[in-house]
Amino acid sequence: MVVKVLLDTNAYSALMRGLPSVVDKVRNAEKVLLSTIVIGELLYGFRYGGRFEKNLEILQRFLENPYVELLPATYITADRFSLLAAALRRKGKPIPTNDIWIAAHTLEAGADLLSYDDHFSHIDGFPWHQLRI
Repeated sequence: MVVKVLLDTNAYSALMRGLPSVVDKVRNAEKVLLSTIVIGELLYGFRYGGRFEKNLEILQRFLENPYVELLPATYITADRFSLLAAALRRKGKPIPTNDIWIAAHTLEAGADLLSYDDHFSHIDGFPWHQLRI
């Protein structure tokens, strides 16, 4: 059993759509985490779409669940970001900047990331579960 999972933006969206690959992993976790970076991406998507109020209400209810925790960015997050970004640059394997922040939060929290994005494989020893459609 995975104790803590951090949801990437695409994993949150899949969870809200009820996709079994995400629902099962979330149900088996003791704690579900959301990064403030993920929240920013979600809010952007909500504003860009046509259902801002409805999506915001769903997100706020989700965050009220006692098994869900919102992670603020800290100095430790920033330090881990810098280490990851430098390592990826040295390897010649850049990934989107927001995803480096999300990875930093995952490591800081001691969680496993749930994501459909395969570029997290470029981070050596990174604890993630690549979701499949």
